[in-house]
Amino acid sequence: MVDPLPIAPPNPILNATTTTGLLNVGPSSNPAAYAPDPRTPVGYPDPTKGNVAAVWGYVGPLIESPLQTSSPPITCAVFGQGGVVGANGLAADADAAGDGVIGFGSANGVHGIATSGTGVTGTSVSGTGVLGTSTNGEGLHGETKSPQSAGVYGINSSGSTVDGPGVFGTSSGFDGVHGESQSSQHAGVSGINTGGGYGVWASGNPAGYFAGDVLVTGDVILVNSSGDLAEDFDVEDGSDDAEPGTVLVINSTGKLCASLDPYDTRVAGVVSGAGELKPAIVLQRLESRTSRSPIALVGKAFCKVDASFGSICPGDLLTTSSTPGHAMKVLDHTKATGAILGKALRNLEAGRGLIPILVTPH
Repeated sequence: MVDPLPIAPPNPILNATTTTGLLNVGPSSNPAAYAPDPRTPVGYPDPTKGNVAAVWGYVGPLIESPLQTSSPPITCAVFGQGGVVGANGLAADADAAGDGVIGFGSANGVHGIATSGTGVTGTSVSGTGVLGTSTNGEGLHGETKSPQSAGVYGINSSGSTVDGPGVFGTSSGFDGVHGESQSSQHAGVSGINTGGGYGVWASGNPAGYFAGDVLVTGDVILVNSSGDLAEDFDVEDGSDDAEPGTVLVINSTGKLCASLDPYDTRVAGVVSGAGELKPAIVLQRLESRTSRSPIALVGKAFCKVDASFGSICPGDLLTTSSTPGHAMKVLDHTKATGAILGKALRNLEAGRGLIPILVTPH
């Protein structure tokens, strides 16, 4: 016959709903560890369990006090578990450069696990893995001296197609994420995607800003821009010469104004941006300068045309006309040298209208 397991001695606070304080203190302490026993809600003392903490603190229902399951040797200096905070450290002297909590370890200096709140290296079921706050210093500081490791490393490993970010940064008065490097061989911020997506993605107006040169070793693909390459030019003040689609010529001051004469060799081009064709790239965009308009240099752009001089068909050469700011079909090729604006890409049988053209000045 097997001897019955020893039953834990009666505990006067067994029915208490909450307990708090230190379960055991000091080196070689053996926290209140009980092996499961269906005959008692507490179990029975298990002397085979090893020492796990110099200080063991617990807050919560007494009968749910955590069982000691690790074996010797001692595994941590301080162990804390609570319904709100497992361990709380405070540097009380605001004028002293002290640490609220400091941890040293061969693996993690500080390691925290949270099932619904906040942990530290940290894993969390529904809260925050690592949370750091500060009133006048760094909320969280990560540093390493290993050439193979990161100062701060974030992973989201849920496996879902709608995962959250590995690292998320936000700021109300500075950069959301700020990166700097002192290496001539590396980037201040580097983005790499091994799954076929974007290495770097940006959104905003503008979506990106570069204060220096931009080096591109691959193609530049403008997905949503089907327009032209344009360049900003000074235009005459107080006129409608800047209206998209208008044909402009160079005047005596070097500025641009609406064309007035047929076969004008001073033709500069058409103002970009009319219709559904917008400039894909704009050169010489000077935000501090007024009375400037983007002139289509290469590509497709909508242009004001007048078909009263002759019906226009796709492929027809276009030049300036006597209608202000409008192009017309070239009828006299001997006069058109140096006055060609481009080629029509759509019909216009009669009257005035706005049609797309292929910009080919010559």
